[in-house]
Amino acid sequence: MGKEKYKETWKAPKISGIFYLGTTMDSLTTVAVIFSYVLSLLRISVAVDTIIVNQNITDGETITSAGGSFELGFFSPGNSKNRYLGIWYKKVATGTVVWVANRESPLTDSSGVLKVTEQGILVLVNGTNGILWNSNSSRFAEDPNAQLLESGNLVMRSGNDSDSENFFWQSFDYPCDTLLPGMKFGRNRVTGLDRYLSSWKSDDDPSKGNFTYGIDLSGFPQLLLRNGLAVEFRAGPWNGVRYSGIPQLTNNSVYTFNFVSNEKEIYFIYSLVNSSVIMRLVLTPDGYSRRFTWTDQKNEWTLYSTTQKDDCDNYAICGVYGICKIDESPKCECMKGFRPKFQSNWDMADWSKGCVRSTPLDCQKGDGFVKYSGVKLPDTRNSWFDESMNLKECASLCLRNCSCTAYANSDIRGGGSGCLLWFDDLIDIRDFTQNGQEFYARMAASESGINFSFCCLRNINLIQISWYIYSKVLNQLFTVHTCL
Repeated sequence: MGKEKYKETWKAPKISGIFYLGTTMDSLTTVAVIFSYVLSLLRISVAVDTIIVNQNITDGETITSAGGSFELGFFSPGNSKNRYLGIWYKKVATGTVVWVANRESPLTDSSGVLKVTEQGILVLVNGTNGILWNSNSSRFAEDPNAQLLESGNLVMRSGNDSDSENFFWQSFDYPCDTLLPGMKFGRNRVTGLDRYLSSWKSDDDPSKGNFTYGIDLSGFPQLLLRNGLAVEFRAGPWNGVRYSGIPQLTNNSVYTFNFVSNEKEIYFIYSLVNSSVIMRLVLTPDGYSRRFTWTDQKNEWTLYSTTQKDDCDNYAICGVYGICKIDESPKCECMKGFRPKFQSNWDMADWSKGCVRSTPLDCQKGDGFVKYSGVKLPDTRNSWFDESMNLKECASLCLRNCSCTAYANSDIRGGGSGCLLWFDDLIDIRDFTQNGQEFYARMAASESGINFSFCCLRNINLIQISWYIYSKVLNQLFTVHTCL
């Protein structure tokens, strides 16, 4: 990828011959010059992972993280002749790129230069000094420098401040197609920073491709993989243990993970149990989320897991109120109390139009619920949640609101807690053989086998209770029908 700019070690310069120091002042001046020269060599020797102000990285030069795991410099991907500033593995999997700075603005020659400004901003310029990329920061740095950490994170900091909370900028906040251990995969609710993955266009072109993978905050937050604007795969909401649509996601002997959600941020993060393991999660150009580990014996990347397992992971394959069961034929069937909207389409194995109710709901006369177990929860973009409620309170609230189509616990830990309500057609449900969840779908009383509802039928008064539904689609007030 290019020669290293700095040596790991240094040797004192050989001074041949005899020179006359002259006066005491001359001697002091000479010593000072030599001392300054030696100090500059020392600084260069220890700054192999760092770039300082007025110190540039040109094409063919690199810096390397302290432990030698990652390298930063200029590269050309695949068969492309364009040049990009990026970070790649150095010790193993040499050349596997994990981050690209100017992915949308490639260099067409080797004139690129990376600089650190006095304000603490990284700037990439071309031969005419035109800016192709820069790291934005609203704060002013003292003694700014950029350091490539052993984690693969390129950070801008003041002096030797290693506190990540004080970094002015870091590449981990702007991922490309790769999620490394220690990277936050999610959003900062305060600043709006969205850390999501975006695929390369191809192996030869690192510019943003068609696919993105990240947390959607509409309704109850969930993980969505999109092809353009269309949802391709839905990992579902976090249920306290894992994503609802990834039942195989469990802490193991290779890596552990954590999910954080508070008023400031929401994100997923994973870390390696054994530091000798090398792992990366990649959103491929063809739209698959895949986790790889490096195998020394084979000297290659080995596929560890793929998020999308089978056809049932294709978003909404069975349409609204349909359930996908991969081990059955046909794989799609309607939920209890529903029938195919267009039977002729289903006979042709086209389930996309989904199902309709066999018996219409009658909220005023009373509805009930049917329990579904071992499944992926329906799409939560048109939902509302309250983490302080229990399941009984959740059921009562849903039944008293004629717009509510289903309810469930938002957290499955400790027997379940929290309330999750749906306010639209239920879609993208699939059956799991393990680690599935439960939810309760609203049905006509005759279909659910329940002849009693929480709503009394006499003296019904309507109490208007307004909530803001956090959803891009259902961004309106809804009415709760309460019996008094």
